[in-house]
Amino acid sequence: MRQLLRLMGHRVGILAYLLFALFPLYWVIKISVTPDKLLYSEGVKMWPSAFTFEHFRRVFVESDFPTFFSNSLIVSFSTAALATVISALAGYAFSRFSFKGKTVIAALLLFTQMFPLVMILAPIYKVMAPLGLTNNLLGLILIYTAFNVPFATFLMQSFFDAIPKDLEESAMLEGCTRFQALVKVLAPLTLPGMAATLGFVFTAAWSELLFSLMLINKNSVMTFPVGLLSFVSKFAVSWGDMMAAAVLALIPACLFFAFIQRYLIQGLTAGAVKG
Repeated sequence: MRQLLRLMGHRVGILAYLLFALFPLYWVIKISVTPDKLLYSEGVKMWPSAFTFEHFRRVFVESDFPTFFSNSLIVSFSTAALATVISALAGYAFSRFSFKGKTVIAALLLFTQMFPLVMILAPIYKVMAPLGLTNNLLGLILIYTAFNVPFATFLMQSFFDAIPKDLEESAMLEGCTRFQALVKVLAPLTLPGMAATLGFVFTAAWSELLFSLMLINKNSVMTFPVGLLSFVSKFAVSWGDMMAAAVLALIPACLFFAFIQRYLIQGLTAGAVKG
C-alpha cells in the first residue's frame, strides 16, 4: 500500500509539473485562435467560445513575419553549425593537449560567461558599427557564435574526455594523421555531443533578443524575436497576431529537436560520464 501511494504521488507530481510547464504554451495557442472581439469581452476562459485562423492569415499575408522567420532560420542554423565546429576543435585541443597557458585560457573562457550582457552592449556596438556589421545578419552570426563558443567548448571537452586516447593513437599507428583520426575515429563517437551542442546553440540563437534589438533596425534583416515587437503599436497590442506568430516560431525549434532527439538524449547523458 505504501509503495502504491508513493507511486501515485510520483505520478501526480509529474503531472502537476507538466501542467505548470505547458500551461503558458496552451495559453499562447488559445489566444492565437480566439477572435479579436472575444479576447476582451469573454474575460478569462480556459477555452474560447469561437475559433478563428484569421490571426495566422494576417501574420503570413499582412505582416513581415515570413521575412523575420527566414532571417532567424539563417542566423540560428549558421550560428549553430559554426559554433559547433569551432567548439569541437577547441574541446579536442583542451582534452588532448597540454600547452602553456591552458589553465589561464580556460579561466578566461569561463570568465566571459560571468558578464551581464547589458554591460557590454555599448562597446560591442562601437566595434560592430565601423565594420558595417549592424543591420547585417553576418554581424548577428558572429556575435552569437562568439558568446556561445566558450560554454560549447567545455561541453565538447567533456565528450572528448570520455573517449580513450588509445583509439586515436591506434589510428595514427595505422597511418592516419591526427586530423584524420579526429575526423574518422573520434567525430562519429562524439555525434551525440555535437548534437547536444548544436541544440544548445540553436536554441540560444533562435530566442536571443538583446543583441538583435541593438544591432538591427531594418525590417528586411530583423529576426523574429525583434519582429514580434512590430505587433505592438503606440496605442494597442495585436495580441492575437503576436501569439499566432509565437506559435509559428515554435515549429522550427520543435522540428529541429525532433530530428536530433536520438543523438541529443545520448549526448546529455554520455557527456556527464567520464569513461
